[in-house]
Amino acid sequence: MAQVRSYRTLMKRKGLVPFTVRHKETDLFIQAPRDFSRQVSAWVVEARGAIEEYARFHPGFIESYVPLPTDPLAPAIVKRMLEAGDVAGVGPMAAVAGAISEYVGSRIAEACQGEVMVENGGDLFLRLLSPVTVSIFAGKSPLSGKVGVKLTPGKGHVSVCTSSGTLGHSKSFGQADAVTVIGGDCALSDAAATAAGNLVVRRKDIEKALAFLKGIQGVTGAIVIKADAIGAFGDLELVPL
Repeated sequence: MAQVRSYRTLMKRKGLVPFTVRHKETDLFIQAPRDFSRQVSAWVVEARGAIEEYARFHPGFIESYVPLPTDPLAPAIVKRMLEAGDVAGVGPMAAVAGAISEYVGSRIAEACQGEVMVENGGDLFLRLLSPVTVSIFAGKSPLSGKVGVKLTPGKGHVSVCTSSGTLGHSKSFGQADAVTVIGGDCALSDAAATAAGNLVVRRKDIEKALAFLKGIQGVTGAIVIKADAIGAFGDLELVPL
């Protein structure tokens, strides 16, 4: 795990307090104006408990690779996962990391002034007050760590979620080295990145993945990397690193 998360040593933001919260499979790296680890630990247990309890009474929720019906009686975080999966055409668990990032990040943002950054296995919740450049790690691609996207402050928060078929433990039916999706909803960005990643097997599939993402309302930009090829769209600034 330490090797997988080694990129976190490069993420420290001046003026923010970095801390880590882990519970079961959830592993969060957070930067905020002060240490919220005690509160975040409770929020993570709360979020995971709601998901696990829902799954216990709804067989197939965890395993499904296809959208499941929306449920007005589901806990709020589960509703977001179901809705995101439905929009992106994937199962609700494709949105779990992003949903937890936003669940935690939005609560920290409500409790303090200043910047907030929550990273959950490559899925980011960001409330920015000044520009930041997010590096894209892309498996075995020669472009991995060589390309970043520069983000500037705006209203509310921004989500940056990445899926890979060649890096990490998440399930992907494709072989994209990285699909990074930018938007305002972490659960949706996470699900959309997974769905687009499923479409990429060869370099020529980059255009197909980008066309798919352009059709999802709420996705404001995306970057797709396969081997030495890259494609992007949206109001974003790519920078060499």
